[in-house]
Amino acid sequence: MINAIIIEDEKPAMRMLEKNLMEVSSEVHVQAKLTSVKESIEYLSYHPGTDLIFSDVQLPDGLSFEIFEQSGVHIPVIFITGYDEFMLMAFENNGINYLLKPVEKNDLLKALNKYKMLEKHFTTEALPLNSLSRFIRTHKKTRLLVKKGIENIALRLEDIALFYTDHKIVYVVDRFSKKYLVDKNLSDLEEELGNDIFFRANRQYIININYVKGFKPFEKVKLQINLTIPEINHSIIISQETAPTFRRWMCEA
Repeated sequence: MINAIIIEDEKPAMRMLEKNLMEVSSEVHVQAKLTSVKESIEYLSYHPGTDLIFSDVQLPDGLSFEIFEQSGVHIPVIFITGYDEFMLMAFENNGINYLLKPVEKNDLLKALNKYKMLEKHFTTEALPLNSLSRFIRTHKKTRLLVKKGIENIALRLEDIALFYTDHKIVYVVDRFSKKYLVDKNLSDLEEELGNDIFFRANRQYIININYVKGFKPFEKVKLQINLTIPEINHSIIISQETAPTFRRWMCEA
């Protein structure tokens, strides 16, 4: 049995998808039908045990990618949408397939068979846990969902110069000095991004090594970072305790 949920705000599309799922496979059990980012995050927080998600991309309160960014769940997703522009983002947010509306039953069946094939491939006696979810969890992200006003933007990580927090709001600055908002704190970002390219300079900043122009002594025992990005008036200071780790990172990254 495949325990699934459907995330779709258009009622006719939701009913059609559920009907087609019942017709192409008797293995799929639809646990819940959700219609928004907020509702989906709340459901996934209190209802573990979902094997597969069928999700539209554009929902009334944002893109469905926010569900997986904010909830931290790593459940395989088959995205179903009327637009092909989100395909790359889909595969960076738990996606294992991307179907365009209107979905043909044969395409839906192929997507289900792909899920079962992947699940079989990643589940062995040596790895009794959900190895497909582990694979999705460790898939390296190349983009981050940020906001500019009411618009959601998929920003490439390589274009992000730094993150900083101000009055508990986290901002992202790109290589063109443009500023965005992100719905995550610096600690979560630090864990998600790793330290290959990004470094937690202090409690307020995470910086990208590709935009570090250099550094110089500050108050004898600290370091002051100079960035290559113009029009950024941020004074980024590395503490005495962090300075050796930063120097090592600069040499090894």
